[in-house]
Amino acid sequence: MVGRDGERARLAAFVRAGDGRALLLRGEAGVGKSALLDLAGRLAAGDGQLVVRATGVEAEAELPYAGLHQLLYPLLSDAGRPASARLDAAARAALDAAFGGMDGPPPSVMALGIAVLNLLSAAASRRPVLLVLDDGQWLDDASADVCGFVGRRLSGSPGVKLLVAVRSDTASRFDTAALPEAPVAALAADDAACLLARHHPELDARLRGLVLDQARGNPLALLELPAHLAARATAPAAGAPEDLLGLHAVPLPRRIQDVYAARIARLGDSVRAELLTGALDGATARAGDGPAPGYRMRGVDEALGCGLLVVEPATGEPAFRHPLVRSSIVQLSTPDQRRAAHRVLAHVHRENVERCATHLAAATVDPDEDVAAALETAARSATRRGGALMAVSWLTRAAELSEYGADRSRRLGDAAFVAGQADRLGQARSLALAASAGGPDENPAAVLANAYLALYQDGDVRSTHRQVLAAVKKLRDETPGRPDDEVLHRLVSLLLAVSQYAGGHAAWERTHEVLASLGDLATERARMYGSTWSDVVRHGAGWAGPVERAAAGLADQDPWDVTRLAVSAYHLDLLTPLRPHLERVVDRELETGATSSGIVMLHLIMLDQLAVGHWEAAERTGRRALALAVERGHGLFAHQTRAYLAQLAAVRGRADEARDLQAAVDAWARPRGVGFLTQIADSVGATTALSAGDFETAFLYAIGITAPGAFRPYAYQASRTLLDLVEAALHTGRAEQARDHALAARDAGLPGISPRLALITYGALAMTADDDGEAAAMYARAAAHPAAERFPFELARIRLAHGVRVRRTQGGAAAREFLAPAADALDRLGAGGWAARAQAELRAAGAVPRTPAVPAATVALTWQERRVADLAAGGLTNKEIGEQMRLSPRTVGAHLYRAFPKLGITTRAALRDALTRLDGRLATP
Repeated sequence: MVGRDGERARLAAFVRAGDGRALLLRGEAGVGKSALLDLAGRLAAGDGQLVVRATGVEAEAELPYAGLHQLLYPLLSDAGRPASARLDAAARAALDAAFGGMDGPPPSVMALGIAVLNLLSAAASRRPVLLVLDDGQWLDDASADVCGFVGRRLSGSPGVKLLVAVRSDTASRFDTAALPEAPVAALAADDAACLLARHHPELDARLRGLVLDQARGNPLALLELPAHLAARATAPAAGAPEDLLGLHAVPLPRRIQDVYAARIARLGDSVRAELLTGALDGATARAGDGPAPGYRMRGVDEALGCGLLVVEPATGEPAFRHPLVRSSIVQLSTPDQRRAAHRVLAHVHRENVERCATHLAAATVDPDEDVAAALETAARSATRRGGALMAVSWLTRAAELSEYGADRSRRLGDAAFVAGQADRLGQARSLALAASAGGPDENPAAVLANAYLALYQDGDVRSTHRQVLAAVKKLRDETPGRPDDEVLHRLVSLLLAVSQYAGGHAAWERTHEVLASLGDLATERARMYGSTWSDVVRHGAGWAGPVERAAAGLADQDPWDVTRLAVSAYHLDLLTPLRPHLERVVDRELETGATSSGIVMLHLIMLDQLAVGHWEAAERTGRRALALAVERGHGLFAHQTRAYLAQLAAVRGRADEARDLQAAVDAWARPRGVGFLTQIADSVGATTALSAGDFETAFLYAIGITAPGAFRPYAYQASRTLLDLVEAALHTGRAEQARDHALAARDAGLPGISPRLALITYGALAMTADDDGEAAAMYARAAAHPAAERFPFELARIRLAHGVRVRRTQGGAAAREFLAPAADALDRLGAGGWAARAQAELRAAGAVPRTPAVPAATVALTWQERRVADLAAGGLTNKEIGEQMRLSPRTVGAHLYRAFPKLGITTRAALRDALTRLDGRLATP
């Protein structure tokens, strides 16, 4: 290797360092990145390290996890004495789910990244590992994200290193991976002349000067241009050497490809076919030990002889001399030749559903039902692994290859549905229209796409409900006896969702009427959603068991089915067991999967965090959901998130924030008839007033949701605000109305519907009882409920109310048994006015209240988190910060998302003070 003293020294230090680390080489094509990777591999192998090599392939840039599987294959394979055998169950499950080894929830970048780190650590316990990735710009996005995650955390994995090369002129996910970089520049003039003289001493002065001028220090050009230029110069009727290649008019990588093209053109057909098949296969991973999967080129000595291939020293297998050789082979091939190669590769990868389907699709021209079915199967696999975007492409291709019009329409309709869930609403509409020659109103798939667009973006529940209801009736009447009609099931689910957002008696009555008319066409899931989403007081009893049974199989369900089931679990207060699954899959859905379902998952995660008292985490989740909804233009989801944030602000006593959010939600939702949100707005008004001690206003808001002594039909907040109405009524001298409401809850059977409703019903009965014995019994029943501790805010409010009663009837000593834990819980939660009242009651009971804790940063910020926080505190937007730090706005947001809890804050406005406090603590000896 001529020159490169600095690069060689840095790579030697990198390879021989004892700690884990990552390095990104960036430079133009042909500048020598691959040679430097080879050098690092030789140095590592010489030191006894396991060297694993992989190459990004443009043909597989859309295949989720293809690159990561290629890179990790030697560590996973039996032949390589797999390190995976020493992994825990969670890590194995994440790897298996990503690589299709078994069904499982699609892992998030974090979950899969942690599993990969564990795998690498296990492998490095035997001997150090060097991962070498060439052409990283062609790695699929999912793999690149995981590699970036792993690379940033290798400092905690001694003996593991990651070396990646990317082209400087091609955008990739590594551009925002925040890995240490080493630029690879062209050779200096003296080094370029030395390299040319060493490899081509026969050149005359004129050709030598021409090559040096045109190569501009690019090593590959210095090696490859002379022979080609000399051959052209001696060809009959050749012009002057300076005119031979259209020099300067053609980019340098293209000129080098022309050199390779000339050699490829001289090869026999069989050799070219072998090279093309190898070039289109991205599965070959090279390692120091263990065989590699994928296609193995045979009978290619001719290509080896002319310098297009080299022999890998570690494996003895032929490999492409340079990535540009691979590109040249593909570009020179005809469509028929590429299809033949893809057919071979489909057979090679017949055990891999997604890879096989990819090659089958590329190999097929005419309609072929077997190939279309294979693509449909691959789409289902991708969807359940968080690859909804890839599923849309496969379903669209499956439709193109369908032999029958009905199958074509069905698959286009499926593609439209998945595209809508993946937040590609315009594409969904186009696909839906293509599914039928009729107009939008005649095509159920188009109705679905248009309805999602109108619902998500505009919150148009009125006309959407009419359109979807009409489409369901039309399918019911035209396709009797088809309980497996997927379009009908999707329309019914959407109708139920629109009815839930409408939140009114009339919409739900029409929906239940058509649901009943479907008979066997209505699935158990549809009946479950219709009962639990509409009115749990009247229809929710008996559904807890089915929801829990269905939740046992989340890994086998599509993301939109998971969210629908989780909404039922929320209405029945059974969401907590589902939250770990939602947290595992939400990042993957937001990145490449069902984005709309991902935002709903964030809502559900936030609601459960709010319910169980994790309010700081709920704040962060809500802010993240709001940013995503606003970014994607989802007016409905944005205001739904604001409504949940308003509820959180209300219970925390942040009255101004709660009222501002309440006003924004109400002003948007009320004119549109989105009763689901206007009910939450009224609930926020009641809770905010209660926290502030304005009990009359709280009562007026509460009776706007439902009258005392009754639960208004289809008002989902009616049962959820039971304590609010009872507490407000008691504080305003309306004890009889409070008692009537508590008794109505008991008589409606609320304790048998959900654990939270049981807790607050017993609490309301205790708060309103005339007899002290009944009050004590009802309180004991509430406090002893198995799920009571899962709802700390409601339990603390009940304890506070009971403690106040005991203080008045039995004295302060007896009351402290109830008031002390209530005050402690409310203070720990940060429950604003309730905490203040509890402290006041404790003082009245003769106790010294505990001083509230002051939040403080307990975990140090990383360098990048601190830099992002400093810039954000200075007033820069995420986009402006990203431009300065070469990060995406979403990555900037993720850094802030992690920094906020470390700093003990929840808003951007608090950054400057928090950083000042942090600096003060760090400066204190």
